[in-house]
Amino acid sequence: MSDMKVWGFTDDRGTALGAVRGPERVVAYVRAGAALLDLGVTPVAVYGSGHDGEGLDPVKAGELEAAGVPYLGPGRTLDEARLRSLGPELIVDVTYDGKSAYALDEGVAERLGVPLAALSVGNELPLAAIIGRFRELAAALGAAPDGVASAGAASPGAPADVGADPVAAHRVAPADPVAPAEAALRDAASRADVTVLALSGAGPDQVHLARPQAWPELARLRELGVQVVDPGPGPGANWLTADWEHAAALRPDLVLFDSRANAVGPEAFPPVGHARVAPWNPETPPSPAAYARFFEGIAQALLR
Repeated sequence: MSDMKVWGFTDDRGTALGAVRGPERVVAYVRAGAALLDLGVTPVAVYGSGHDGEGLDPVKAGELEAAGVPYLGPGRTLDEARLRSLGPELIVDVTYDGKSAYALDEGVAERLGVPLAALSVGNELPLAAIIGRFRELAAALGAAPDGVASAGAASPGAPADVGADPVAAHRVAPADPVAPAEAALRDAASRADVTVLALSGAGPDQVHLARPQAWPELARLRELGVQVVDPGPGPGANWLTADWEHAAALRPDLVLFDSRANAVGPEAFPPVGHARVAPWNPETPPSPAAYARFFEGIAQALLR
């Protein structure tokens, strides 16, 4: 009876996870950790992907730095001894294909004897369902039902040396801030005849142009009436890699540029016709608060 599982969660690979008690010490991929923090669960540490360096990318971090959550470096080169010393009881990653974790070698979790949950952020789920799955995991980890930590209270899984969450007060928000943000965006899209191109700068001669249906948030923009253009036929399921002349030929009014540290920003890439620019984080934390901010930002950009 001593090994009876009293906590369980099935991730988006279909893997059923179990533990004799609810995990309190969570280590997560940055994107997942930022979402969990928004939802009331403070990770003991986070790690990056192969695109990340030794420092935490502030664009991807959400409020992790303000909450004092340590960054361990890229997941594929993690110091396993350091990870073990943190005493993780659950590792949370994301999956794009519904089969494997994105940022961490699953063998690491196996060697540590720690369950690994991978939640989908790919286009097999609509955005609302992706956010919903992170809410379900946060609730399973002890977060408040409304998905928001109480101001000044330590969140489940908080490191012993972090104590009271210093940014909890800033995270207290309506249970569903997405709905009003989407309503404002729908209204802005109906009033602005603006074509939008999402891209990730690769250098002065090359750019990755996003295929809207491959990205749940871009697909949702289209559903809300935003005219997100497709880059056209060619190889690549998520991106069409082309030159900047191809991007300009699409004649966008607004360019959403990849604002992550690994991408080339507008200060370093050539003008895309006469388009104005606005930031887009392709790894926005899958939380209601983060996507509400994203939709609000796009609404403002459309009406500029």
